[in-house]
Amino acid sequence: MKTEKLAPDSIEEELDYSGRPFDYRDMDASTAMICDNDPAIRQKARDNLKTLNFNVIEPATSKEALKYTTFQTFNVIVVNENFDVGKDGINQVLIYLDGLEMPVRRQIFVVLISSTFATMDYMNTLNKSVNLIINKDEISELGLILKKEMEENEYFYHVFSDFQRKLGKV
Repeated sequence: MKTEKLAPDSIEEELDYSGRPFDYRDMDASTAMICDNDPAIRQKARDNLKTLNFNVIEPATSKEALKYTTFQTFNVIVVNENFDVGKDGINQVLIYLDGLEMPVRRQIFVVLISSTFATMDYMNTLNKSVNLIINKDEISELGLILKKEMEENEYFYHVFSDFQRKLGKV
């Protein structure tokens, strides 16, 4: 009887794990993705998120960000309204997040960094389908505002989340 051994190279060639942002992470740890081209804003956002104990990843392009979302449902996504916007003026990350199914989308807290909208502008938050808007001039306050808004979001969706868990949908 002849047994064939699979070559390890053939398995590795089929699976591409390069889009995984974290090699290993604790399941209880929260994850965040920062999509911004400005290094100063990225640094302030990263520092604020790390003080809240988030594991942070920073993709350079929208294509890279979308690749990361295939393997990971992030707890928080911070995206600049002008992140990797092409000639067409479309932010692919915001389009992707807007098209997610509602049970998945509710697991992600989306923060829009804007140069035009005011911080915590709830009317435009609803219009842009994000959870929070932070004006780029107030990015240093991200940690404090984010913590408060995430607690309110958790409180608001608490009953819904419990019901989804009981139904086995989450």
